[in-house]
Amino acid sequence: MDSLNALDEIEMMLGIYREKVLFMWGYLPGLTPNKLPLLAPFMWRTPPTLTGDRWMDVCGGGCGFAMAISVSGKVLTWGSTPNDGQSHIASGNHETPQIISLLENIPIIKGACGWAHCVTITDHGEVYAWGWKECVPFGKLISDGPDWVDTIIMDPNAFSTSENFLSQNQFFSLGGQDDPGSCSGSYLSQNRNQPEYGSEYNIFDCNSKKRRILEEPTKTEVEYSSAIPCLVSLGSNVQIMEVAAGGRHVLALSDFGKVWGWGYGGEGQLGLGFRITSVSAPQLIPCFKIGESSTPLNMNSENMIGSIGRNVKTIACGGRHSAVITDTGALLTFGWGLHGQCGHGGTDDELSPKCVSSILGLQMKGVAAGLWHTICTSLEGGSLFAFGGNGFGQLGIGSFESQTVPMLVDAPSVQSIDAKIVSCGARHNAITSADGKVFCWGWNKYGQLGLGDIIDRSSPCEVPINGFFVKKASCGWWHTLVIAESCQ
Repeated sequence: MDSLNALDEIEMMLGIYREKVLFMWGYLPGLTPNKLPLLAPFMWRTPPTLTGDRWMDVCGGGCGFAMAISVSGKVLTWGSTPNDGQSHIASGNHETPQIISLLENIPIIKGACGWAHCVTITDHGEVYAWGWKECVPFGKLISDGPDWVDTIIMDPNAFSTSENFLSQNQFFSLGGQDDPGSCSGSYLSQNRNQPEYGSEYNIFDCNSKKRRILEEPTKTEVEYSSAIPCLVSLGSNVQIMEVAAGGRHVLALSDFGKVWGWGYGGEGQLGLGFRITSVSAPQLIPCFKIGESSTPLNMNSENMIGSIGRNVKTIACGGRHSAVITDTGALLTFGWGLHGQCGHGGTDDELSPKCVSSILGLQMKGVAAGLWHTICTSLEGGSLFAFGGNGFGQLGIGSFESQTVPMLVDAPSVQSIDAKIVSCGARHNAITSADGKVFCWGWNKYGQLGLGDIIDRSSPCEVPINGFFVKKASCGWWHTLVIAESCQ
């Protein structure tokens, strides 16, 4: 449990009560009539089911849903309506924040949300996952009864390899807008330079071959989704401290600085050195393997290990790429590189973790990843660096040109702040400052910047939340969530 959570528990034991509220803005379809977006911060106080409890953590999801965790370890989800397809599965059919009853007696301390899946960590370092089945590896299923029920899962050694990887022009999809999906029910008619999630794909039904947009939940979605939390098997004596969820993949970081990954790895986002359609069991990612594909600079092996580090300290997942920060503050990235989101000066996919050499020597402390871009913060002064796609101003550098190497975000609004938490949505971002403020920028079609309009911003802008000190911010793909503490 991190220090912030421990402080919350101590204050509760001593009877010290500082009200914490949840603010949200952007698109969460179950919250408003007619599924209208929230253009400005909307406050949600602790629900009656959490009487005597407080908000502790919050996670924005992909397809219009969200998750929060209370100080006592309760998990709440919301955002969907019964007709919201994959969101309906991931959020447990909760339109407003409600406790997931199957996890009610399991103390959860952290979590992450992907496109249509959720991952959480218990106070003992165990991992539970639900949502898309490719992101829910073999393990044990929570049943309605008192006992565990073993699930029947594919042999972890039987997953496909790069030899039978789908050709680049036949990505499989669950359908729907902003969908990074993968199943045999439909496929995307695209080439290698395909439009990214969020554009209106030409989706063809495999049976009728007629062009259509799959908006309603289908039988295929149900077959390829699991709404029931599953305990993930990571081996004996493995305690997970942090999880990250991407479009269709998951990373998990252990207390010894090792990283496991599972799910879809078609662009190398699992860092295994090859493309793979599905990893059904957690695989250890060789983050520090010395080799040609991971050599950041022209240096010998001994110096290379010393500068990059030996353990991982934090992790992040984007739509199809991943990033980790090591114990020396080095940033490693891997996965899809078409927009420069891996930061290596080109647009090639990186199949193995590779050090971002242009900022090697600057210690990074935080990293977040969106669909096309990556944001990181430095240890000294909390400076921001951004790279990747920038069609909506999501890099925050005052322009709309993509960047294949890290660029300093030096907008006047953030020059003197110490960035504490950074989070990426699909094409927008949020950061919190040491003085309790929150700043957003990038794509704003659904009001996800919280500025009262739908105008994109190419520079960070402060979101007005008067009378509250922002403790945590998290971006969903179409929305933003904030936990704030009353200043009174």
